[in-house]
Amino acid sequence: MYDKIIDKNNPDSALSVQEAIGKKPSDINTQYVAKLKKRREISVDEYVNGILNSDRVMLSQAITLVESSLAAHQQKAQQIIERCLPYAGKSIRVGITGVPGVGKSTTIEALGVKLTRSGHKLAVLAIDPTSEKTKGSILGDKTRMEELATDPNAFIRPSPSAGSLGGVARKTREIIILCEAAGFDTVFVETVGVGQSEVVAHSMVDFFLLLQLANAGDELQGIKRGIMEMADAISINKAELDPNRAELAATQYRSALSLFPQNENGWKPVVFTSSAYTGSGIDKMWDTIMEYVAQTKANGHFYKKRNEQNLRILSESINSTLTERFYNSEFVESRLEQLKQDVLDDKISAYIAAQRLIEGYFDNLTK
Repeated sequence: MYDKIIDKNNPDSALSVQEAIGKKPSDINTQYVAKLKKRREISVDEYVNGILNSDRVMLSQAITLVESSLAAHQQKAQQIIERCLPYAGKSIRVGITGVPGVGKSTTIEALGVKLTRSGHKLAVLAIDPTSEKTKGSILGDKTRMEELATDPNAFIRPSPSAGSLGGVARKTREIIILCEAAGFDTVFVETVGVGQSEVVAHSMVDFFLLLQLANAGDELQGIKRGIMEMADAISINKAELDPNRAELAATQYRSALSLFPQNENGWKPVVFTSSAYTGSGIDKMWDTIMEYVAQTKANGHFYKKRNEQNLRILSESINSTLTERFYNSEFVESRLEQLKQDVLDDKISAYIAAQRLIEGYFDNLTK
């Protein structure tokens, strides 16, 4: 009965079938692709001049080159870094870590706004954890630092950790050089806070700040001794939630730190409470950092630590370069999968397989 009333082929009917409007548009914007191809390539001189003149666009593009895995980008990035080195090294580098939810981003914004208002230029390198499954990162730290993100004296660069140890991107050290050359006198490195692997962050900063919560159960039960030994200061954050418990937690940490051997630099780690929400303890945080810098510069440990870090970078660069060239060699690529299968089938031990690959790799280098 309804078929007689509703005629789908009737153009006056609301249920009439409309013809498709042409073909589905392409997923690729061909005009934009053509525009990219025509875009003039920026020279190393232009990058360096832009960075030295505090051009944020040029700085951001240079950092993108540093983070790129393309060989051509890496070659140009290294030339830029080498040219910027004489203008780097004049900032205070601060590492900030803590368990997820401790308030790292909020604390960085509160401390960062205080610094920029007093005339400092701040660069924040916020390292976002990379998913092991999708290999993607949210990179949403700017959304949690709204005031700092619009501050003309601040530069926030979220970067994916790319699975590197401690959540610290492998290229962070090189990015620090570029930021310093651009005139930023303070650099914050925010890490994902995953425990003892934060030694990677410790190896690239002058001062290491550990943020903790007072209401997360036994304050000393869940913390690794390794990261406590690295901390130059521990702040019990979100103290406004329970001031008494926060102060109790600070007392417990002071007692625990007193059992550790004295640091080589003569610095005694400071423990205090803070609240990024109310601003309590933020001044203490920066005063502690400046006291540390003054003391370690006076006894020479500040520059000694910088030198040790540079030598460590040298060793790590050699290791990473050798590893990359090894796995990308034609010989290894042609035999690796078969040797993996032989190991799984118990036809050969993993040690013998590795030895054959290494010996074959070096034999092919001499040919």
